[in-house]
Amino acid sequence: WSSRIQQLVMTNFFPVPYLRVQSKMKTSRCSILLILIFYTICLTQAKIINKNVERSLDISTQLVKELIKITATNSDGKPISVYTFIVPAADRKNLAFIAARDENKKELKYTEKLVDGNHQFIIAFATSTATEVFTVEAVYTKKLIPHPSQIPQSGKQLVRYEGNLYLYSPYETKSQKVNVLLSSANILSYTQVKPFNVASNKIKYGPYENIEALSNQSLVIHYENERPFLTTTRLERIIEISHWGNIAVKENLYMEHTGALLKGSFSRYEFQKDARSGQAIKSYKTILPASASDVYYRDTNGNISTSNMKVMRDFVELELRPRFPLFGGWKTHYTLGYNIPSFEYLFNAGDKYLLKMRLIDHIYNDMVIDEAEIKIILPEGVSNIELTTPYPVKRHANELHYTYLDTVGRPVIILSSKNLVENHIANFNLKYNFSKITLLQEPLLVVAFFFIIFIIAIISIRLDFSINTSHSHKD
Repeated sequence: WSSRIQQLVMTNFFPVPYLRVQSKMKTSRCSILLILIFYTICLTQAKIINKNVERSLDISTQLVKELIKITATNSDGKPISVYTFIVPAADRKNLAFIAARDENKKELKYTEKLVDGNHQFIIAFATSTATEVFTVEAVYTKKLIPHPSQIPQSGKQLVRYEGNLYLYSPYETKSQKVNVLLSSANILSYTQVKPFNVASNKIKYGPYENIEALSNQSLVIHYENERPFLTTTRLERIIEISHWGNIAVKENLYMEHTGALLKGSFSRYEFQKDARSGQAIKSYKTILPASASDVYYRDTNGNISTSNMKVMRDFVELELRPRFPLFGGWKTHYTLGYNIPSFEYLFNAGDKYLLKMRLIDHIYNDMVIDEAEIKIILPEGVSNIELTTPYPVKRHANELHYTYLDTVGRPVIILSSKNLVENHIANFNLKYNFSKITLLQEPLLVVAFFFIIFIIAIISIRLDFSINTSHSHKD
């Protein structure tokens, strides 16, 4: 075809008889137009196709976890350099985490842009081939809606999931399967698009063949889900660095049960008689570093003794039990703190230091954090601060923190982020310079303080500040 196109172009652009150009002007223009249209069609026939798509949809908790394995091919055999993955605008506000990985589970880089109301994630492949096999992992929050929205104390929590049965893709899909995992076998209703199969708490859809690009088929599932719908509405995490061998971590947590609201009043008698209220949150387990010590758990009323701590090999498991069970719409807040040795997280080469710690840590399984604020308090006298975060966060203006024996104040780095899940548990790198001579500042201040006190004491003893003086009298 390319030789034929070249022949037609040469014939139309370089006619042999020069005198016939005027008479054949219209014919030449039509021929050129047809050639360009035909050439464009030939180019557009070479496109990316989803040869096979396997979707795993986990809606057994309060999160919606989706793992998509895609086998993409290029129709003309040319290497695929980039792939466009679409998240509709309606789902983007619920999207907490997204990542793409190749067959070797190596993470692929992507860029996000907004096109026609949809959010496109342009995934770039490290080595381009004609067939690419990769996975896309996505985690959504607040996508499961309690239905009904209110239930009595002994009622079961039912939720409703709405999504797209097909992969919403700009490319044609030759074959697709969907596996849905639920929290229980109590399924009230679900979308029935053949072929499908239901077995206990699993629904299998497909395979579906020859799905057009940007196809949308509603997927609605109404089922029982009594997993804890616990949300951390606000997390205030404070990390205070000390070069004397200790790092203090303090977290202020504001919690809310975001499941179906409690209908009617709460009965302690009924709760103790039948503690099977699945939607009630009685306790949960949080994970601390293995070297955590001096752990405390308290609220505005004081220390909360209803907690159990188990020291494991690689971590410390802390079971937290609020003062009262949490039902839908109920809130609580508390403070959790502990100390960890600095040598495990703080490294140095001369006056250059590197701090590697988690930006956020594990609070409970399948956690959801609406808003997090992280403060990192550095020692007084640091300079050349460089911060690298594992994912984009909002950085606020630095502040100064004053404590005992401080003169100019300690720099405080303030970060914030929203809609966080367990996938966001990752280390940040903080580099700074700190002279070891500065460590002597506080001891010298203490010595100088006591020295001044001693001098004042000596002077006060030596001097006579009395008003009357004694005189000798003659008889």
